Amino acid sequence: MSKLQDNMKDLFKGWNTIPNWLSFIRIALIPVFAALFLKGYVLPAVIIMICAALTDLVDGKIARKFNQVSNLGKLLDPIADKLSQMAIVIVLIITYWDNAIKYLFMFFIAKEVIMIIGGAVLLSLGMRPTAAEIWGKVATNVFYIGMILILAFGKNGALCELTGLVFPDWLTWTIVAAAAVCTLISLLGYAPGFIRQIKENKSKKAD
Repeated sequence: MSKLQDNMKDLFKGWNTIPNWLSFIRIALIPVFAALFLKGYVLPAVIIMICAALTDLVDGKIARKFNQVSNLGKLLDPIADKLSQMAIVIVLIITYWDNAIKYLFMFFIAKEVIMIIGGAVLLSLGMRPTAAEIWGKVATNVFYIGMILILAFGKNGALCELTGLVFPDWLTWTIVAAAAVCTLISLLGYAPGFIRQIKENKSKKAD
């Protein structure tokens, strides 16, 4: 337990930074997005999610440029991503409940649950989850772009009535499948680092 407590204390050293506050804002926008979308205010909901995605785009750059990288930020940023992505997926599952594509959307939730469990296991052992690799960043960008396009032009999309453009089912399937493939590759990319950390922890205990 002491390892976990020490790890949690260390997380909050130098936490008060602009990138961390952007992550807090991103998390705060999630229920706003969900409430607006479910009440039928689809366009404002999509605008909110675009703003949230933009904070994800700039917070890392600010952290690196102004030397504001923090232990909390390394953990908070992926948590904000996961919560944002799960919110998007849940509203899309509700939207496409009468379509088999909802099962493909559920894959994203399964991935996030696996990542959360893996991260919790590492934290309980006094370790921190590994930072996102290049495929993790690619998967996140593909997900946001693809899902925002579907929210805008898919079934009951925010811009369908305004533009007269509605994605056919095959295009929606293609976008979701592409995001799912990138997500799967990203998930598999985390596995070696997770296994290595577990082995190193066992080795230290054995010594």
